[in-house]
Amino acid sequence: MSEPSLGGETPSRPRASLRTAVVWEVLRDALDRRAAVGQSAGGGTGGGAGAGLEVLDAGGGSGQFAVEAARLGHRVTVVDPSPNALFALERRAAEAGVADRVRGVQGDTQGLFDVVGRGAYDAVLCHGVLEYVDDPVEGLRAVAAALRPSGVLSLLAAGLGGAVLARALAGHFTEARQALTDPAGHWGAGDPVPRRFTADQLSELVAGAGLDVTAVHGVRVFADLVPGVLVDAQPGARDALARLEAEAAALPAFHAVATQLHVLAERR
Repeated sequence: MSEPSLGGETPSRPRASLRTAVVWEVLRDALDRRAAVGQSAGGGTGGGAGAGLEVLDAGGGSGQFAVEAARLGHRVTVVDPSPNALFALERRAAEAGVADRVRGVQGDTQGLFDVVGRGAYDAVLCHGVLEYVDDPVEGLRAVAAALRPSGVLSLLAAGLGGAVLARALAGHFTEARQALTDPAGHWGAGDPVPRRFTADQLSELVAGAGLDVTAVHGVRVFADLVPGVLVDAQPGARDALARLEAEAAALPAFHAVATQLHVLAERR
């Protein structure tokens, strides 16, 4: 994996991008490979060779990943239940000069095919969604059904181990134990995340949806634990932390302590 960068940011990249750079790097490579397959097959992606992919971002909010994918030349449909998020998406796409390749639609995974077509997309992004849906199994099956054959799924969800570690390091040992023993990985009434997963749980959900897992990465292994003053005060610390995150992301030993887990899969 090359050194992570989101949208070609400079070494002064904001801390937020440190938390998404690994996901973007993996996703960008997957989109490039899928586009190359479509071109070699004579435009099998539905838009003709070189015309870009059809991408669905389920729960894509204001379009952090959608706009970056559109900058690569892909056409992106964002489905999100929030009108405010879709308004922010429209503004972000316009500012990036890709408004003609980004479309926002109000909806959710439960009624996904009321607003988009089945089997219509070369790639589907499902980031930060499974934690909140009532039924993760059905939600993921719906997302998977939107893929064309050999289509790519990018799944990002909250990791159990990262939450346990974070609560323990903050001195909240009872909450850490609660998250560890709760079937949903929920640490208490103040927890804003209803559900968390292990890498094995996500892989099982993906397989149950008829997809083959091709890669698993740990995301935000260190970025959420390192005090911001250390990153901001030391010259070159941001880039060094980004490189560390990139190196650790693919190692299974670090999946158990990652704040988020990223699964890449393909439709059979």
